[in-house]
Amino acid sequence: MLKEKKIGFIGAGNMAEALIKGVVKKGIIDPKNIMASDVVTQRLDYMRETYGIRAMKDNIKLVSESDMVVLAVKPGDVYHVLDEIKGHLSSKKLLISIAAGIGLTSIERRLKKGSRVIRVMPNTPALILEGASALSKGTFATDRDLEDVEALFNAVGEVAIVKEQMMDAVTGLSGSGPAYVFMIIEALSDAGVKMGLSRELAEFLTLQTIIGAAKLVKQSGEHPGRLKDRVASPAGTTIAGIHILEKERLRGILMDAVEAATKRSQELGES
Repeated sequence: MLKEKKIGFIGAGNMAEALIKGVVKKGIIDPKNIMASDVVTQRLDYMRETYGIRAMKDNIKLVSESDMVVLAVKPGDVYHVLDEIKGHLSSKKLLISIAAGIGLTSIERRLKKGSRVIRVMPNTPALILEGASALSKGTFATDRDLEDVEALFNAVGEVAIVKEQMMDAVTGLSGSGPAYVFMIIEALSDAGVKMGLSRELAEFLTLQTIIGAAKLVKQSGEHPGRLKDRVASPAGTTIAGIHILEKERLRGILMDAVEAATKRSQELGES
């Protein structure tokens, strides 16, 4: 059972904390079976005190004592860590990588043949257990491995299983997407202030509008374009605003942003 397995996190940053918070809160894994390593002592102290997990600086010790290892370091540190731990990753252990841009093939080449690897692209709303995570199974990972990882990331939001070749596009959309939404929130709030609303009221209305609109799309199952048309009355205020958004290429700009982030993810993998 997943609850009985020991899981170790190499890297104790925000995403690792989000996952630990989720699995502990939902009782998926007992805190005593969770370990985390990091180079920052204060961070380890915080994780130990906050979640009751084991904290250490020794990556090899962590791997040796874990059934599942989550690689939660920056992309530039991935290969260094893999070279450090590869001799201790047997086929009995599952490696889960959440490093952006680093493909399964690149990871598997650094490990012993037969190593079980699953790649995951989560996003920052996982910090409030509302994340969107995409999973891809490596060459030697099993269906059971995929089920276990899906259960882990369901603890911090919702999960989609995708083909590995789609992971860069996932990174460009849902991985980077929260930043685009944050900018839209900021811009709409500023617009409200410009039109005379208090900052507090502008931010409240912006947030509730975006939350409500997203929930309406999700729960109604209708195409967002159809819902948009329902708001835009003939010769009304909404269609006047939509005209400006179309004129200034809002949709094209967002599509360009996702494309640029996708290409950057590809570059990270190639480098």
